[in-house]
Amino acid sequence: MRTLMLYCSFIVLLLSACGKDSSDEYAAQQAELDEKVIQSYLTTNALDGRRDASGLYYVILKTGTGAFFNTSSTVNFNYTGKFVDNTTYYQGSVNTVVGNAEIKGWQIGLTKINKGGQIMLLIPSALAYGPQGKGTIPANKVLVHIIDIL
Repeated sequence: MRTLMLYCSFIVLLLSACGKDSSDEYAAQQAELDEKVIQSYLTTNALDGRRDASGLYYVILKTGTGAFFNTSSTVNFNYTGKFVDNTTYYQGSVNTVVGNAEIKGWQIGLTKINKGGQIMLLIPSALAYGPQGKGTIPANKVLVHIIDIL
């Protein structure tokens, strides 16, 4: 009986490790695809984007004033959400604490700008809604957000 339990535990461990490798490999492939999509967007639109270590790209469209936001800052902004084909899927206003922002891309990108500034974020899918998508945003979509800090 004990041997059977050990054998079953080994099989479960082996299968869970295989799933993790497969998941990690999928995430790496998606990140590579997202990088190509972002590079193409930057080239097509003649933009000089800066790349954060996270994979997020950003373009400062208008310099703001004062201190930059940090993860505990409350920020108010208007934004337009687009896909890389420039189709707009959302326009609206947001009031949030940077560290609690809805997507990781905002949590990172909002620290790159200050009050009165405007920034374009090119958000890889892993820093947006990932493989699950959300509402009208399909899974694994790179997003383009134009953010006006109020």
